[in-house]
Amino acid sequence: MENGRKALGMLGEDLACGYLTSLGHVILDRNWRYGHLEIDIVSKDSQGLHFVEVKSRVAPVSAEPEENVGWKKQRKLTTAANAYLHERTAGDLEVTFDIVTVVFDGEKTDIKYYNQAFIPIYI
Repeated sequence: MENGRKALGMLGEDLACGYLTSLGHVILDRNWRYGHLEIDIVSKDSQGLHFVEVKSRVAPVSAEPEENVGWKKQRKLTTAANAYLHERTAGDLEVTFDIVTVVFDGEKTDIKYYNQAFIPIYI
């Protein structure tokens, strides 16, 4: 089961990258790690720097995938993003925390992008 979930997650991230690229994003990093923390996608567009969490699910879903990014996950993403910004200079770019959801439903795949999905408590 774990291999299946990992493959599903990787496929979802691939599709999310393609979707973001179609919106004008440049993918800077994927699966960027800071200790045990991870940022799925770091991208940049004309609006700024995006730290993107990807949630992939197979239909039917009991809750919307974006609802699985609670305050604990937000805190982890914020900590990792802070380390990323410490390591690399972002200049004057606006920083946003986004979510991309990918729901596989047989032949159909539903991708949703939530720009500025949450505002961190601290950064």
